[in-house]
Amino acid sequence: MMKSALVLLCVGVFLLLGGCRAMRGATSCNKHQPYMAATSVPPLKIPAGLDTPETNNALKLPTLNEPPPPPRTKKDPCLDDPPSFKVSKPAPAPQA
Repeated sequence: MMKSALVLLCVGVFLLLGGCRAMRGATSCNKHQPYMAATSVPPLKIPAGLDTPETNNALKLPTLNEPPPPPRTKKDPCLDDPPSFKVSKPAPAPQA
């Protein structure tokens, strides 16, 4: 009796964990994300009389001069989802 209850509990947990993606929704990646509002900040200004920090190894982000990607609708799949892959059947060889 205990063994069957433990098996049912494990099956239930696996079903719940497997359903997390379905509860998240397929269009969650098309919503506005917090990182999309990130901006650059000006360099640090040091008051007079203080030493400036070492900035030789500071991270410098290059400016992007590319056009923005085309807008995506809520019906478009997420970019991190792999595309569907179907192999077409080869055409039958002609009979002589």
